[in-house]
Amino acid sequence: MRTNEENGARPAAAARGAVVAVDWGTSSFRGWLLSAEGEVLAESRGHEGMLHCSGTGFAPVLRDHLARLGAGEGTQVLICGMAGARQGWVEAPYLKTPTRLDALHEGAVRIDAATDIRILPGVAQARADRPDVMRGEETQLLGVTEPDFTGLVCIPGTHSKWVRIEAGHLIEFSTYMTGELFSVMSQHSILVHAVEAGSPPSAESQPFRDGLAMARAAPTGLTASLFRLRAGQLLGFEQRADGAARLSGLLIGTEIADAVHRHGAQQMLRLIGAGALGGLYEAALREAGFDVRVVDAEAASRRGLAKAAINIWGAKV
Repeated sequence: MRTNEENGARPAAAARGAVVAVDWGTSSFRGWLLSAEGEVLAESRGHEGMLHCSGTGFAPVLRDHLARLGAGEGTQVLICGMAGARQGWVEAPYLKTPTRLDALHEGAVRIDAATDIRILPGVAQARADRPDVMRGEETQLLGVTEPDFTGLVCIPGTHSKWVRIEAGHLIEFSTYMTGELFSVMSQHSILVHAVEAGSPPSAESQPFRDGLAMARAAPTGLTASLFRLRAGQLLGFEQRADGAARLSGLLIGTEIADAVHRHGAQQMLRLIGAGALGGLYEAALREAGFDVRVVDAEAASRRGLAKAAINIWGAKV
């Protein structure tokens, strides 16, 4: 965890700070002290996510980070993410689709504490035919959309989200276990012999492109394509060094093929991503025909928290 100086805290930050915004995940904590103008005065990061706090408690972790941020006594705190899960600090019940993104603050739950601390809700798709949930991504969506936005948003990750928004309303969404499947297949299946651990594949690599093309050509044949990845290496047609790239292409390509089937491709899409994974998705989405605008994932969370804070406390942050 960083000190105030390492986090870039500025003199008199406590006096200038209007609100502390926190993105509290399963395995991580990210907090920002924001000025009344939305400027980041200081930040604090750590690995004390929900899993860690289940043993130590949430309040002590937050107090430690507030001190590191230089937040003044009584500074308001707004939290999104897994701190509001059933296993979190206090459950913030899901809002149900369809819902306005700018109404997230209406479902915020206040912590019983001397300081005004609130946790934003997640969003649930309470449909028997397509049940789905998100927690944390809804705040990113608020951060990257305008009140009248209509279009698709893709959020890559361990569990990737595809979200359809109409005139600022979150209408429906789908979750794909693409990142988790890559981890499971490459570490706990026969493909452990076909994928080398190490740096992520390049979006420009031919094996990645070949995997995308194979998924587009046969989106329902994923399990057969996965075994061919191993068979091709055994028979000398492919190299183990290319296994990670081809596996990424197959899994991401299959996800996108299903999304295209549901929503079509010739439309605007906002990609909330970062790093190598964001680059893989951007390349794959453009190849599939989407008009892609990329937004940094961390900035999306911070902006969403700032917007919700304005709605709650009426301050300009």
